[in-house]
Amino acid sequence: MAEATLPEIYSIAAHRGFADALVAGLVPRYSEPGLGLARLTLLLPSSRAARSVSEAFIRHAGETGAAGLLMPRMVMVGDVELDEALGSLLDPLGAEDIPPAADPTRRWFELAAMLRLAMEREGKAIPGNAALLRLARELGGTMDRLLAEGVEPEDFLSEAVLGESQNLAEHWLSSTKLFAIVQQLWRARLAERGEVDLATRRNMLFERAARHWRETPPATPIVAAGITSAAPALARLLRVVAELLQGAVILPDLDLALDDAAWQELGRAGQAPEPGTLPFTTGEAATHPQYHLKLLLNRMGVARGEVRPWHRKGLGAAPPERSHAISSLFLPPEASKAWVDLSADKRRLSGVRLLTCATSEEEAQAIALAMREAIEVPERRVALVTPDRALARRVVQHLARWNIVADDTAGRPLSLTPAGRLLLELAELVSEGLAPVALVAALGHPLVRRGDRRRAWLEALRAFERRLRGPRPSPGMEPLRNVARRAGVEVWWEEVEQLLDPLVSLAGSEGEISLAGSLDALAQLGEVLAGEDLWTQEDGRALARLIEEFRLHAREAGAGIAPGELHAALRDAMDQVAVRPPYGGHPRIAIYGLLESRMTRADLVICGGLNEGTWPQAPSPDPLLAPAILRALGMPGPEFRIGLAAHDLASALGAPEALLTRAIRDMDGPTIPSRFLLRIEALLGERAEDHRETRIPALAARLDRFAPPTVPYPRPQPKPSAELRDVPIKVTGLDRLLGDPYQFYAQEILRLSGLDPLDADPACDFAWQGTLAHEVLRRWHKLRLDGTKVPILAVASEVLGEANIHPLLRGLWRPRLDEGLEWVARTINEQPDREIVAIECKGEMKFDGVRVYGRADRIDRLADGTLAIVDYKTGHPPSAAQVEAGYALQLGTLGLIAREGDFEGLSGQANGFEYWSLAKRKDGEFGYTDVPMKVGNKKSGLLPEEFLPTHQRFLHKAIAQYIKGDHPFTAKLNPDYPGYNDYDQLMRLAEWQIRLADEGESEDEA
Repeated sequence: MAEATLPEIYSIAAHRGFADALVAGLVPRYSEPGLGLARLTLLLPSSRAARSVSEAFIRHAGETGAAGLLMPRMVMVGDVELDEALGSLLDPLGAEDIPPAADPTRRWFELAAMLRLAMEREGKAIPGNAALLRLARELGGTMDRLLAEGVEPEDFLSEAVLGESQNLAEHWLSSTKLFAIVQQLWRARLAERGEVDLATRRNMLFERAARHWRETPPATPIVAAGITSAAPALARLLRVVAELLQGAVILPDLDLALDDAAWQELGRAGQAPEPGTLPFTTGEAATHPQYHLKLLLNRMGVARGEVRPWHRKGLGAAPPERSHAISSLFLPPEASKAWVDLSADKRRLSGVRLLTCATSEEEAQAIALAMREAIEVPERRVALVTPDRALARRVVQHLARWNIVADDTAGRPLSLTPAGRLLLELAELVSEGLAPVALVAALGHPLVRRGDRRRAWLEALRAFERRLRGPRPSPGMEPLRNVARRAGVEVWWEEVEQLLDPLVSLAGSEGEISLAGSLDALAQLGEVLAGEDLWTQEDGRALARLIEEFRLHAREAGAGIAPGELHAALRDAMDQVAVRPPYGGHPRIAIYGLLESRMTRADLVICGGLNEGTWPQAPSPDPLLAPAILRALGMPGPEFRIGLAAHDLASALGAPEALLTRAIRDMDGPTIPSRFLLRIEALLGERAEDHRETRIPALAARLDRFAPPTVPYPRPQPKPSAELRDVPIKVTGLDRLLGDPYQFYAQEILRLSGLDPLDADPACDFAWQGTLAHEVLRRWHKLRLDGTKVPILAVASEVLGEANIHPLLRGLWRPRLDEGLEWVARTINEQPDREIVAIECKGEMKFDGVRVYGRADRIDRLADGTLAIVDYKTGHPPSAAQVEAGYALQLGTLGLIAREGDFEGLSGQANGFEYWSLAKRKDGEFGYTDVPMKVGNKKSGLLPEEFLPTHQRFLHKAIAQYIKGDHPFTAKLNPDYPGYNDYDQLMRLAEWQIRLADEGESEDEA
């Protein structure tokens, strides 16, 4: 066969712009009259690369004034059906002798089943189904990486692997054995079906094409461009392409200026110095951006000196000095010592700016502002490159403020799209058993009942939600029916209950449920709720594909899953699916992930999220195979991906202008600058300050913060009219009126009250405990007064059974409650000299012309005929000192009502005032009585004879100043008052409290 004297291998420098420079060289080299480039076949790494090259062809045609252009055939080497894509170039008769590839989704389910079998065989604890599926996906990924590298199962028995395994920890040996068992089972399954893995089939196609083209060179030109994967089979194919008379291999940014010593410092890079030695060592410079290119050249059998520079440049080319600076920037450790004597032209980064923001939100705003400014120049293109998808989403939202639509070509996970979220919320109802938050979220999803029915649907849902707020109700439909009944939406809930019935059946299943059957139920309910809107958009189409694949292969595999794990399993699967936006965004703005950014170019490239752990991401070891085993198998280490991230940054730095951004803090806390950014600052040295971007942050600050000076918000001191002030006083509101008048104003005059959260955490709000305990005591006392003696714990069981309290919460609290209730019953039986005369009794009186009212938990008649007011507490009661300070005036005010008014016909002098607490005592037992007066050994508080007169003075003062007077209802009048914080946001406490404290300190100092 005829071969070229030297392999046709070229490198396009970073400053030239790969796609545009590639097109600028291909057109004059391969274009034919009348045919254009139609006879040329371009081998490209991905469909994203094909789109970038297509756009470059269009730009080139516009620049040169071509009337039209026949573009080449573009074939992605990662295609599943590569044989069909290459067509007759591979084999005129096709590739029937190459087995079909196993379906990836079916393989995933079967690997999970085999993993379970292997764990049972090895006596290992088997995790839940969701975790098992996650582990099966990771195991499949490891298998694919091994197959791409040409590693066969027999290689695990090689001398190198066996030698390394002797030094492994026990858990690594166990996981390696587990991997080997599953791999053996899977290969046997493939043999039964006559199939191969997708990676194996791709290798076979590469080998077939290489062999065919070597023996029978194609009559049409073939060019491989932008491929950096160093898979051995692909590397051999690229070598054949480079040796074809009409072939060429064009690499992105291979550093031809790097001296030989620095090149050798990168390490072996897959080239063992002699037979029997490892191709990789622990000292490899795998984090260098040229390392993966050296690995590719070694596997191609090509020396770096055989690679020639590509002399064409693209439309967005930068000065040549930029490539020299990039080469110097990423020198390996020993070669970096040359920085001391580095000339100015080797470190020149003119056009590169550095921007550090305080937070990730400020970073997103600054990036959006820079992009908006850039497109003000006609024909100017701008691209954001970032691996941080949250940052990309923020930038998209900021651009939308100016009606600029930007497409994030990396896409969003399906789990974050509207269609994906709806199905996940329905799955959560199965896993959580109709939990309140998931229930309201699913029924109120934006896709549900769109159109004319949505208004009525949401009105009913809001009424239902108001009644649902508070602690989580008991499982099942009956508690929810009660909620709907109280909300007055029984008819609406009947419809909802019928819709949710399939999910309720799944949630109540014991053991595992069919994964395919559960997906059927979710899809059917989603379509009933949302109609065709669930499937019509790009996220709905992606969801439909996922559901169909899942249902088909889960049913074939007989896959089951526990109801509680359905949401987690579906969420993991959706996270693997990227939903990319359709065309229609701004033509000169692009947002890329690192993979999507390869081969692209813009006039301004913004590299966002340059923090350690983001760019580059922290290398994660393989979950099943130890790094030493992977090296012995001839696999590069996990640091290899850092080198790829470095190469992506080096390519982006080749743009005419580059802006590098990071945030000092993100949502997780302080961040660490990227190692790449630190190298840039070190290379620039003292000149780094000249590259700081200061104008964009200043504009961003003025954009949202420039406003006339505002007057500081004052401490609220509302003064309503006399008519509005004329309100009654609750016995529980007197101390609030004196300690924090604004709270009284908001509650009693404005009639505002807080809403409990959905699925409220009882650990943060004990009001429900007090309510239930009071109801238990009320019923028990009423039965006793009616002459019926019932054990108090039986009454407690009845009340708690009626309450919508989650069994877990009830189980945690019930033992403590029972101890306190038994103490109440026992103590009452030990006090035969006092008679209980009223329970939960309402009382009121007129005091200075104002109605004062309240409810007494219990009133006893003492032996001397006077009354005792008893107040039950589930927690610790207020102290006598708090009563003396005016912070707890309920009991004394009830005593005044007993004397001056009446409790449903009951009145008299009250001399006894007691708190009966169900809380734990110091000795560990539950229940005790406390008298809020200075009696016994107490050193503070009111004396018994001062108790009611003091409350009377407090009541006179409150009425005279606030109800009948004109005093303002000042917020936090007494800072020591231990009141509730329900109205802190309404009074905007944080805006004036600190300023007030500072003013007070200044006055004290003066």
